[in-house]
Amino acid sequence: MAKEPVRVLVTGAAGQIGYALVPMVARGAMLGLNQPVILHMLDIPPAAEALNGVKMELVDAAFPLLKGIVATTNVVEACTGVNIAVMVGGFPRKEGMERKDVMSKNVSIYKSQASALEKHAAPNCKVLVVANPANTNALILKEFAPSIPERNITCLTRLDHNRALGQISERLNVHVGDVKNVIIWGNHSSTQYPDVNHASVKTSSGEKPVRELVGNDEWLKGEFITTVQQRGAAIIKARKLSSALSAASSACDHIRDWVLGTPEGSWVSMGVYSDGSYNVPTGLIYSFPITCKNGEWSIVKGLSIDDFSRKKLDLTAEELSEEKSLAYSCLS
Repeated sequence: MAKEPVRVLVTGAAGQIGYALVPMVARGAMLGLNQPVILHMLDIPPAAEALNGVKMELVDAAFPLLKGIVATTNVVEACTGVNIAVMVGGFPRKEGMERKDVMSKNVSIYKSQASALEKHAAPNCKVLVVANPANTNALILKEFAPSIPERNITCLTRLDHNRALGQISERLNVHVGDVKNVIIWGNHSSTQYPDVNHASVKTSSGEKPVRELVGNDEWLKGEFITTVQQRGAAIIKARKLSSALSAASSACDHIRDWVLGTPEGSWVSMGVYSDGSYNVPTGLIYSFPITCKNGEWSIVKGLSIDDFSRKKLDLTAEELSEEKSLAYSCLS
């Protein structure tokens, strides 16, 4: 029997990431090659013409899984009945702007979109926030969509996770699919902590720890971490535009694993609502190692945390607490 289509919302759909993301969703990269979808695309009124152009291209691509398109600048129409919401739209920081200015703009955007999801999305809608500051935008969305379970509101750190996998794979000259269980802890910002202490590589003689194979703690504690932390800035410098293809691909990875499950023995990184695990304060959206099964995520518990890692985990938690205070001050 044919599956019912899943309604997937992409906000900021006429922007760079949105433009890269919607064909991936329509092709089955997010929910599988046998899952029909109806795409809901939202953007701001000045982008209405570009949004219509994206819709035209989706029609022209003749994706067999794409059963319908809603392209709109109306937030209520966009959010109505959606099962999955990928929040790509946000206000980017511009030259000369203070963090509080950016936060204030995003608070108002996420307040309005959260209210529309709260009232009009399908029950048990899953939400992924991509727009920066992603962790804190997700927290604001949670605040204004109280009937959406906190477990259903996440933010994207899978891009950083994938970047870490890529760096290890290049350093060791192994296939990226043979590297697993890196962790991104904390904020999707330059304080995030890419951690390989529990990561391994599949070799012809079995799985070996990444740290042992790399054999260079100085690189792992230095250049590796800063490369992953600052990869986005390096791409802007090279492309003169921010990461779009990799961000869209990792958003698909995040939702696919959340909905369809993570492979046995593997975990991924997701920004989720902290339950106090690893002494991370509750009330923050923080990136943890996560496994997923039957549409639910769980934090991987009981991993050992050395002193170097502890400092890194605390540092990024402090930044998130500051961001939270700044965001909440914009609410008053």
